[in-house]
Order: sequence, then structure tokens, then C-alpha cells
Amino acid sequence: MKYNKRFFAAVMSLMLAVSCMGGCGRNEDEGTTIKIGGIGPLTGSTATYGYAVKNGAELAVEEINAQGGINGYPVEFKFEDDENDTEKAVNAYNSLKDWGLDVLVGTVTSNPCVAVAAKTHEDNMFMITPSGTSLDCIVYDNAFRLCFSDPAQGVASADYIYEHGLGEKIAIIYDSSDVYSSGIYQKFKEEAEILGLEIVAEEAFTSDSKTDFKVQLQKARDRKADLIFLPIYYQEAALILQQADEMDYDVDFFGCDGLDGILNVKNFDYSLAEDVMLLTPFTADSQDELSKHFVAAYAEKFNGEVPIQFAADAYDAVYAIKEAMEHAGVMPDMSVSEMCDLLKVSMTEIELYGVTGSAITWGEDGEPAKEPKGMIIKDGEYKAME
Repeated sequence: MKYNKRFFAAVMSLMLAVSCMGGCGRNEDEGTTIKIGGIGPLTGSTATYGYAVKNGAELAVEEINAQGGINGYPVEFKFEDDENDTEKAVNAYNSLKDWGLDVLVGTVTSNPCVAVAAKTHEDNMFMITPSGTSLDCIVYDNAFRLCFSDPAQGVASADYIYEHGLGEKIAIIYDSSDVYSSGIYQKFKEEAEILGLEIVAEEAFTSDSKTDFKVQLQKARDRKADLIFLPIYYQEAALILQQADEMDYDVDFFGCDGLDGILNVKNFDYSLAEDVMLLTPFTADSQDELSKHFVAAYAEKFNGEVPIQFAADAYDAVYAIKEAMEHAGVMPDMSVSEMCDLLKVSMTEIELYGVTGSAITWGEDGEPAKEPKGMIIKDGEYKAME
């Protein structure tokens, strides 16, 4: 197992020395590649996120290898399905360790990420989650984040709505049983009160009642809400848009990164998402050269598909690993713990020019510093808001 490679190599050297009188060397394949693993849902209701992360990371690894690898060594990438389940995520992590995992990109969703983060901390393995937004995802010093946290999204959303005058009477529909949704909701509410935004309705649902939203929508309508804030995932958002249309309720909607993926919902009438707004660090129609390259390369590799934010976050996460490894001089023959100790420091010293931010930096708390962007859906496509 590569995870204890130095100890293993030492033991094997002694055994081989005895058996062949010192004439044999170490395995030539040992320590010649850098192995990056990923974990996320490839099946289930959040598979859109998992595939986006997998694809974005694969594209980055392919490009890095074409450029000569990391510190002159090729990179291998392997992604495991966790079905957005904590137990399966831990099993996936153990499987990747057996494979020879050096650093982890993952996991994709928050609850599995929290469980796996505890295991990586025990092993002192470096991890960066592209999309795990819960604060608990990066409570340990070996863990970093590429996306915004739940509280950060809540604050930024309130600020954006206030600064751009997007709504005078705001209703909120959120999932009180979900840490992602409730975490954003709480900070949004606090920031809205500070800014003087008028919240006219706060309507919750749970994982057991997420198919019928007409009661919540009716309360928003009765209180004359002109903007509904949706700190929820795209599956529930699609149902809310359908039911608002059935009620002939014309209102603006604003969400966070969980809505990114709504245009991938099967049998969904995309016209219902027209003018839906969300806050994101990436828009596929950005005109900077790096974003244009990323979108074109992604489409070429994945049958014309347009990347969503989760793919962009994963792409940047792999390039962040590259930058940090090269800054620290990480080599593949180092132990996982040695790599991690170097990366903990170098991550706070690099500045990444990425597709989700032009100058991304990290603090010792593992949180990224970058600017959010507004995005709006027009004619079935994501467009940057002016």
C-alpha cells in the first residue's frame, strides 16, 4: 500500500537484502506517479454534481500531464462513487487508499465530506473539497476548500441582492433538514436584517416533504413577495418553478450554487427557469482567455457539454494541488503525511489564477478568498449578470 510507502520500502529492502544478498533494488514503479483521488455521487439525485466534478478534475489532470506533470512526474486520477452517502464515502476513501492515494479532491457533497475529512485528518492526508460547503468540511488543518462555504454564500447573496436592487419584499424557501440549505438561510437572514432588506416570509420544508411547495408559494404570494430566495438544490427548485407556473405566480427567483444543474433535469421545461438568478464564482460565457479555453476544452472532451460551476471548481482544485505541490517541491516518493505537512503551508502561500477566480488565495483556515459572480438563465443557457 502506497500510503505507508517509506515504512513498506524499508521493510522490503531488508527482506530482499536477506533473500538475495543485497543484489536487488526497490520496485521501479514505486514513487513514480502522483495519485490524486476524487469522491462524489455518480448515481442518485445529486449525480449531476458528481459527474461535473469528475469531469472537471479529469480534464485538469489530462492537461497537466500534457504539460509534463507535477514536478516532472505524471499524475494518475481515480474517482469513486459515494451516492451522496457518508458510509459509502468512507468506503470509497479506503478503496482509494488501497489504490495508493496521495491527495484527495473531495468529497463533492457536504455530509460525506465531513465524514471523510475526519478520516483524512487521522491519516494526515491533504484534501481539498471542490464543493463541500459546510463549515465542518474543513475543520482540520489538512483540509481546504475551493468553493464558498454555506455562511459565505448566505452573506454574499444578501449583499448582491441589496447592491443590485433585485427585490423589495423577499420570501425564503429552504430545507430545514439539510445542513447546506439551513446554513445559507441563517446567514442570509442575518445579513438581510443588517442591510435592511425586508423578509416577508420564511418557509421551510424537509427531506420528507419536498414534492409539494404550493403552500410555501401561496404564503409568499399573499405577502406580496417580488423575489424568492432559494438556498436549495436544483431538484427541488425545478419543482418550485413548475408549481409557481401552475399557480400563475410571476415572481423572481434567486439561488446559490445548489441551483447550478437545473438545466440538466430530465423532462424539465427550461423556459420555466428563464431569468432565474444565482450566485456563483463561474459563468460559462466569461470572456477571459482561461474560461474560454476551459469551456472549449470541456465541450470537446465531453460531447459538447457546457461545464457548470462544480466542474469549474474541480478543475481549479486540481490546478491548486499542482501549484501547491510545485511551490513546496512535493515528490511522489514522499509519504502521504510528508506531502500533507508541506501542502498545509504551501496552500497559504500560492495565488491561483483560475476559472472561478482571477487571484484565489487561501487562509490557514482553509477558506478561499475570491469574488462571487451573478448568473442568470437566458434562453436555456447560463449568462453572466451585468
